[in-house]
Amino acid sequence: MNILLVDDHAVVRQGYASLLRALLPAIEVREAASGEEALSRVQEAVPHLVIMDFGLPGISGLETTRRLRQRLPQLRVLFFSMHDELPLVRQALEAGASGYLTKSSAPEVLIEAVRRILDGHAYIEQALATELAYTPRDQRLKGMTPRELEIFLMLAKGTPARLIAEQLSISSKTVSNHLTLLKSKLQVSSHAELVHLGIDMGVVRVAG
Repeated sequence: MNILLVDDHAVVRQGYASLLRALLPAIEVREAASGEEALSRVQEAVPHLVIMDFGLPGISGLETTRRLRQRLPQLRVLFFSMHDELPLVRQALEAGASGYLTKSSAPEVLIEAVRRILDGHAYIEQALATELAYTPRDQRLKGMTPRELEIFLMLAKGTPARLIAEQLSISSKTVSNHLTLLKSKLQVSSHAELVHLGIDMGVVRVAG
């Protein structure tokens, strides 16, 4: 069996790859630094499982998953991300993912998730699964593209447009264009209203 680990941060990716190789020695682990590279690597050899980061430069983890699943409906994908916002978890599952974990999970939880999914089961981090079960979906988010949702969450958390552009490897103008579209879709007139809307929707947590 083989796993494709997709993460744009080399140190993080190589660290988790080493962990998987150490704890699952019978499984080959390959790596990709972007959605584009993941699509290329899957053409070379179809993995039994793709472990996918959410916030990739270029093609997002969500869009990469959609493309992979369209090409290979049987392919299993486990999202392993720093994001724990329910709208992103829901979109990952709707894109065809078999599981979702946050990077705050203990190593043994990651290994358990990998084993469960390779055995044909789904695996969602317990806290997220509980929240999904008891939190209704906000219909205002349904019309967003994966990239729009990703940028909305970053803006709502107060991330400056310049940093969003750097992290997603897009131009500041593209971020501004997305902001304009988001304001129109969500019927808000300012960045501050966008932040308040994120809090109201429960996608931004307020400390205290």
